[in-house]
Amino acid sequence: MSDGHQAGLWRGAFGDAYVERNTGEPAYMAALTASWARILRCLMDRPPGSILEAGANIGLNLRALKSLTCADLYALEPNAKARRILAESGAAEPGRIIDGLLTNIDLPDGAVDLAFTRGVLIHVPPEDLLQSCRELVRVSRRHVVAIEYFSPREETIPYRGQDRALFKRDFGGFYLDNFPGLRVVDYGFDWRRVTGMDDLTWWVFEKTGG
Repeated sequence: MSDGHQAGLWRGAFGDAYVERNTGEPAYMAALTASWARILRCLMDRPPGSILEAGANIGLNLRALKSLTCADLYALEPNAKARRILAESGAAEPGRIIDGLLTNIDLPDGAVDLAFTRGVLIHVPPEDLLQSCRELVRVSRRHVVAIEYFSPREETIPYRGQDRALFKRDFGGFYLDNFPGLRVVDYGFDWRRVTGMDDLTWWVFEKTGG
């Protein structure tokens, strides 16, 4: 699966269907906001002034963050329908909503204090993963957050009729193995049994140089 295939997948009907499935019911938003409150706790002494979500979809994470932080919020999203809904929601200003893929983020180096993905790296093909993470590290001035499905080994899982659209691995380990200038600030797990959301492992990294 190449970058071009990714673009076609998420910009087209497959991406539109994803938009329609993720509506942000009140119970889900409450759980999502609580999750972000836990994740951001380790940054309370120096909260981010700007945050980018890569693969923002309709902006549910940004809506949760808007209730918790005064940071300037940015979104990267390839699907036009999702960007339209995101802009209408007010979760991010239209000028901060970027059309694009993870492999080439149209922002300068260190553009935001914190860059993150939530359930997005799992959809990046292995051949594009390093470049995608490189871009996230590049545009972040201070912190990178990954919130993804976890597996101790690399797995490719059929996803809604696509053979190569969902990949699991130790994404935290991938960051540390490939970016020696990152250190772990905190990590944790959102358990579906109590959150009602997907089982997701999260990592907060700080850029230290190198």
